[in-house]
Amino acid sequence: MTVSVPPAAPRVAALGHPPVDAERWPDVARLPRASALRTAITRRILARAFARLPLRTHQGGPPGAVPRPATGEGLAAGGSGTGRVGTVGGGIGSSGTGSGGPPTLTLHDPAAFHRRIGADGLIGFGESYMAGEWDSDDLVGLLTVLATHVDDLVPASLRRLRGAWVRRRPAHDRNTLEGARDNIHRHYDLSNDLFARFLDPSLSYSSAVFDALPAAPGAFTAAQHRKIDRLLDLADVGRGTRLLEIGTGWGELAIRAASRGADVLTVTLSEEQRALALRRIAEAGLSHRVRVELRDYRQVDGRYDAVVSVEMIEAVGAEYWPTYFSALRRLLAPGGAVALQTITMPHERMLHTARTHTWISKYVFPGGLIPSPDALARESATAGLSITHDTGYGAHYAETLRLWREAFVQESTAVGALGFDRVFRRMWELYLAYSEAGFRAHYLDVRQLRLVATVATVATDATDATGSSR
Repeated sequence: MTVSVPPAAPRVAALGHPPVDAERWPDVARLPRASALRTAITRRILARAFARLPLRTHQGGPPGAVPRPATGEGLAAGGSGTGRVGTVGGGIGSSGTGSGGPPTLTLHDPAAFHRRIGADGLIGFGESYMAGEWDSDDLVGLLTVLATHVDDLVPASLRRLRGAWVRRRPAHDRNTLEGARDNIHRHYDLSNDLFARFLDPSLSYSSAVFDALPAAPGAFTAAQHRKIDRLLDLADVGRGTRLLEIGTGWGELAIRAASRGADVLTVTLSEEQRALALRRIAEAGLSHRVRVELRDYRQVDGRYDAVVSVEMIEAVGAEYWPTYFSALRRLLAPGGAVALQTITMPHERMLHTARTHTWISKYVFPGGLIPSPDALARESATAGLSITHDTGYGAHYAETLRLWREAFVQESTAVGALGFDRVFRRMWELYLAYSEAGFRAHYLDVRQLRLVATVATVATDATDATGSSR
């Protein structure tokens, strides 16, 4: 899950907490090698950047002793103004969206913070949070400010030196047939009990579509069902539909499709998800309509009236997008439709991310890459598919992530009892807050697409079916 650090690197101070498990988290337990000059330059660049941004910085104080904005101050820049979840047990930093004033970045160990960023850029920024070296009274608000002004953090004259701070993605994260199984295992097989602690009862791990914003926790499951139903409607799923789902999750979409009378094949690479999905499908009395198979999308055969895939393309990897869209086209029966839900990012940002080993790719989603709308249009067209519907729900994903994050923080003690240590809990909190900030800053979006075969490929299907040619 992490890369190694030279043994000579000094140990990180515990900062009032138990020492970090160096075997499990080597790059968090040890500070990276970095010259004093590089660290000093980083400190100066960040100080100038932060001074221009709507945020406050503070040094000192143990973890958890984070200054709070005075009651009645204005909303944090980019924050949602939906209240704050306070500091929770186990030393996890506060993670609300703030109810006043600019967000505050509190540095418990400024030297370690600047050293990590000087050596490893944004990976170091994330690892510093995992180590407990910084906190914020409004984590999402802080990250939203940084995401909104990401192009302003480094002077233009120094951006050409970006290569000195970024790392290439490791070859072992490629989504070959074996690599894809390993990458999925590292995230989705962590523990069904972990995901159940913060997801809604439908166990849907993708953006909901709410009927009103900001979202209320009591409306969460209905909003997840609304999302699923819109996708099934886009693919014209009904009684007798032969449906292929790529990416089972924990089975909720398959259950709702089968409840419409569809015959469903759903494929996954997660053993943990498959086991629980089978149980949930059986409990719903729909085992006769749903097959759940442990299979890569590249190994699926047959033709289907509808193909649905929810936030799975992000795990495919850019190298395999042509293969993925070709599979969608190959598996689609004449007259059928594909419905996709996918996160997107701007094209130039995607190109930068594709070349970079990021904190997310290192710790959360190995091998993954969020596509741009341009990439989706190009790859689908090349495969013989045409996009006929495209709707965005970015604000809904921000609220989905807020509800997940608040539930996760509230369940911190229970998550710890499952065997997930403080470093993991801080990592997961940062992942959820970082993702939420991306949507609040409009850095990310989520879209529902309907795709059908283009006229040329429909004609080819007809020729293949009749065995004749013109």
